[in-house]
Amino acid sequence: MTHTYEVTGMTCGHCEANVKSSLLKLPNITAVEVSKEKQTAVISMDQHIPLAVLQQALDKKYAIAETEHNETAEQTKSWLAAYKPLLLIFGYITTVALIAATAQGGFNQMQGMNVFMAGFFLTFSFFKMLNLSGFADSYAMYDIVAKRMRLWGFIYPFIELLLGIAYALNFQPFITNSGTLIVMGVSIIGVLQSVFNKRKIQCACLGAVFNLPMSSVTIIEDALMIAMSAGLLVSLL
Repeated sequence: MTHTYEVTGMTCGHCEANVKSSLLKLPNITAVEVSKEKQTAVISMDQHIPLAVLQQALDKKYAIAETEHNETAEQTKSWLAAYKPLLLIFGYITTVALIAATAQGGFNQMQGMNVFMAGFFLTFSFFKMLNLSGFADSYAMYDIVAKRMRLWGFIYPFIELLLGIAYALNFQPFITNSGTLIVMGVSIIGVLQSVFNKRKIQCACLGAVFNLPMSSVTIIEDALMIAMSAGLLVSLL
């Protein structure tokens, strides 16, 4: 994507060069054309970069502002593009879970949650297994167990597969939900640390197939599974 920005404060050729070199240092920017006469910067980027990030990269005497595009709209578009695979998967799993919950008349919340958990673990383990080594490398970047034991990154997808099968078969619900609560509880610790420390790393929830950024979406994903497994455990008591 390419956008034109207004850049004020440039008075000479040195200013043009300074603005250009500063912007090119940012990740995901592929090309920059700067004009002090027009007071503009035409920036090509692999993914949308917030205006605040562009301003932070420049010297304080320069001010950058949007021109023909809307910053909020671009951020929303960028977010939807980045998380499209995850949103589609959750949409499909949720639809199947709702159908299962209403299949016998009324609304069986526990049945719906059980089907959702089965679909979640089976689908997510599938994508991780497409590239086990790539997943293990990505997972080791933030998971507290995988950081210390890389083998855990190879084992984890199979644990998700077993949990998915267990939910699908309704096998030993107490053991299955307890295991999920422990596994997801440990997993969310590394996610929280990465998000709160604002580390720009790849989320490995869909393995190495999709380049999903680590963000609050990952926290919501893990927290949802923890809440569902806890809810199913409570219903067994």
